Amino acid sequence: MSASVAVHRNIYTEDRFRQTYGTEDQSGGRERLRDRLAQRCSCSQVDCLHLLKKRLPVCSWLPKYKIKKWLLGDIIAGLTVGIVHIPQGMAFALLTSVAPVYGLYTSFFPVVLYMLFGTGHHVSTGTFAMLSLMTGSVVEQLVPIPLALNSSSPEGTEFEAQRIGVASAVAFLSGIMMLCMCGLQLGFLSTYLSEPIVKAFTSAAAFHVTVSQLQSMLGLRLPRYAGAFSLFKTLASVMENVPHTNLAELVISLLCLAVLVPVKEVNSRFRERLRTPIPVEIITVIIATGITYAFSLDSKYDIQIVGHIPAGFPKPRLPALETVPEIAGDTVAITLVAYAVSVSLAMIYADKHGYSIDPNQELLAHGISNTVSSLFTCFPNSATLATTNILESAGGHTQLAGLFTSLVVLIVLLLIGPLFYFLPKAVLACINVTSLRQMFLLFQDLPDLWRISKIDFMVWLVTWLSVVVLNVDLGLAIGVVFSMMTVICRTQRASCSVLGRAANTEVYRSINNHNKCYEVPGVKILTYNGPIYYGNRSFFKADMAQLLGLTPERIRSREKALKAMEKREREAINTDSSFSSKNDLFRSEMAEGEVQAVLIDCSSVIFVDVAGARLFIQMCVECQKIGVRIYLANCNESVLKILTSSGLMNYMNPQHIFVTIHDAVVYIQQQREKPPENNTTVWV
Repeated sequence: MSASVAVHRNIYTEDRFRQTYGTEDQSGGRERLRDRLAQRCSCSQVDCLHLLKKRLPVCSWLPKYKIKKWLLGDIIAGLTVGIVHIPQGMAFALLTSVAPVYGLYTSFFPVVLYMLFGTGHHVSTGTFAMLSLMTGSVVEQLVPIPLALNSSSPEGTEFEAQRIGVASAVAFLSGIMMLCMCGLQLGFLSTYLSEPIVKAFTSAAAFHVTVSQLQSMLGLRLPRYAGAFSLFKTLASVMENVPHTNLAELVISLLCLAVLVPVKEVNSRFRERLRTPIPVEIITVIIATGITYAFSLDSKYDIQIVGHIPAGFPKPRLPALETVPEIAGDTVAITLVAYAVSVSLAMIYADKHGYSIDPNQELLAHGISNTVSSLFTCFPNSATLATTNILESAGGHTQLAGLFTSLVVLIVLLLIGPLFYFLPKAVLACINVTSLRQMFLLFQDLPDLWRISKIDFMVWLVTWLSVVVLNVDLGLAIGVVFSMMTVICRTQRASCSVLGRAANTEVYRSINNHNKCYEVPGVKILTYNGPIYYGNRSFFKADMAQLLGLTPERIRSREKALKAMEKREREAINTDSSFSSKNDLFRSEMAEGEVQAVLIDCSSVIFVDVAGARLFIQMCVECQKIGVRIYLANCNESVLKILTSSGLMNYMNPQHIFVTIHDAVVYIQQQREKPPENNTTVWV
């Protein structure tokens, strides 16, 4: 069944449409602005309550909490995530080049703070491999520890204090940056990290993490490299020292991988059937610690163990703020990565479960989380991929699950922590490597990405190679710059095409893709699918000149012909000739099929700068020289305002700017057939 549409209305120029349907009283906008400013500056009990709920979301969702429906799911999910946090926190602390106990601290304080200030119901915060790796590079650059140093000696304790001081300073500065971004409402900045960039970055960073853990898995004591080509330097150092591998630690690593990889595969494949995933990491940690203690593997085979883990809470202290000038550059990259990953995860699960998050409130939540936790010797934290996935799949409903997660970590800190004294570091290294399984699988997306968008494929590839070959932060910067360059290149070479009309309709489409759409005789309808600004004005001019045939030679010849016709018109008027107007004279001289009007469809022109506006004026002048009039249609208000302010109306009739293409076409055809009337109409 087909339907038809009949339209009968007046022709609307922009001026006539604004007079008919526009706002009559412009002062009302200023009054409303004053009212809004006065309302924002006012303070009442209702406003204070609204601000409290906005900045402290726990006051909004906790009173509405459905105990019977949500509590059991939050308890199970929170306890499950807490169990996972313990081994991962200690493992990621090794990536940060600090003692494992600081990973436990970072798995406690941020969870509590995000529960109060965060808007993502299914987000789990804590240690994250990518941030730990980037922070560890900063720590290694500023506080390198000699290989022969004994960690239990006073000198080793001092170096550990210096290292966590630097890591805490990175967290403190990152939190301050996020709070400043929240104050400036800069939550939109995370959009510059597109999906191909984030996926390529995480996949490439997984290689850095894996290579950095090889020495612990093989029982080698090697320096940690930082900067460009650090991955290859580490690989070369490991290969060179393979003959010195500690066989006992190699066997431990192989056994751990043989257990962790299959069980994680089972957790992944049967995620929907399992109420909670098998806590294979904590089971492995307990068994490995017990075996090492029972057989004294550390003394017999010189196995590296975690060592002393103090029980209780850390004392508050200021980070190493004197290092802020040296860590500022790296902290910017760490801050952007932390925020982008956190907001992306929050949005994914918010869309899945039908609620919304506030990006700027997320900035506030993670800013407070990093700033406050840094005072308790924590390193940078963010939302984490693995634990967030576990939290949601285990049945978590709200941020209250974080309370039970923090209780598990708290029990370990107060009571159980010292029992992990004999935990082999090789086990933590294996946990680090196997936790990156999903990041290695991101290569599976490449064939689909190539099929959908080859430009996004190139962004993925360039980002991945840059991160692997150079470094995590430098590679990320290159990926962002390259991605933005592709956007600039696409706007520079936007397509310019000729539109034709579908018969008996007011629908206009490109004649290149629609062979049954035909050009209107005497009218060249052009559309440009992109902005017109200083970066692409030359390309736009070249395309328009090619389609219109605006060569310098033609402009000069037609200009001479027009001057000759003007002279003949004056002579005809003086001799009372039958020519009634210049238009009649011009039409008599025009070759049949010659373009008499150019209509530019501006519907896809999202913005115009000063350079683009001047180009429009130049085109008007050149078209006038060859006797062709320019018309505009579908201009948005900002584009039209810039064109008008730049003086376009000095070279163009304001009545030649129309609401739609069809309005302009009907007007042009009526102008050619008969004198214009006040009540002209549009028929389709």
